[in-house]
Amino acid sequence: MRRARGVESRSMRTKAEKGTSLPAEIVDKIRAFCQAHADAAMVKKYSRYFVEGYDAYGVDFRIPEYDAQRKQWLARLKAAGPEAILEAGDRLMQTGKYEESACAIRFVADSPEFHSPALFARIGRWFEKGIVNWALCDVLCGEVLSPFLQRGVVGPEALELWVTSALKYQRRAVPVTLIKPAKDGWELKPMLQLIEPLMSDGEKVVQQGVGWFLREAWKLQPKLVEAFLMKHKQTCPRLIVQYATEKMTKAGKERFRRTK
Repeated sequence: MRRARGVESRSMRTKAEKGTSLPAEIVDKIRAFCQAHADAAMVKKYSRYFVEGYDAYGVDFRIPEYDAQRKQWLARLKAAGPEAILEAGDRLMQTGKYEESACAIRFVADSPEFHSPALFARIGRWFEKGIVNWALCDVLCGEVLSPFLQRGVVGPEALELWVTSALKYQRRAVPVTLIKPAKDGWELKPMLQLIEPLMSDGEKVVQQGVGWFLREAWKLQPKLVEAFLMKHKQTCPRLIVQYATEKMTKAGKERFRRTK
């Protein structure tokens, strides 16, 4: 009887160890794939779009091999449950490599059955290391964070703490995440109130995100957005106004110039 319990205990430990090691195994496979398909010319080609640097392998995600492999990796992680997907994502976000972070985002985007408020909070920590440029930020917002709001998994209040985050891409994520809900017909006034503290943000990437949201919101409710812009035109960074008024007529843009 004692021997049987010992065998069972060892069996349980083995299963636990296998479960724990799965995310690490998948991450190793992803890195090996990226190294095997690395292309310095691709890195050079896209580096010009990232003034803060572009740490990448240069993998062309359009190759059929990537899509097939990604589906296999995700199927194994899904079978192990949401924690396995998150652990893999956490590991992929540690290096700052573009393709690794992009793969983590794709895994979560393709696993809506596991989305929860706790998962949203966990993803928020990815801004500390992995979300290091505008492209990763915007893909995360459009493919993952916006759907959390659109499906009612979390409400806009989940973004409130991000408005004052020390991380500029987490602040940028607030207006960019709101773009799809706005287009879905959500009430714009609470969204404008949410982003209002960002109207004085000093970071260019945040200003661009705010201006982008305002431009899209203006297409939906021009009078509301114009009143909001008029309120801030004397104090907000000009880049916000530039982006927000991009689709206006020349005369329309003139109204939002600062007055002396």
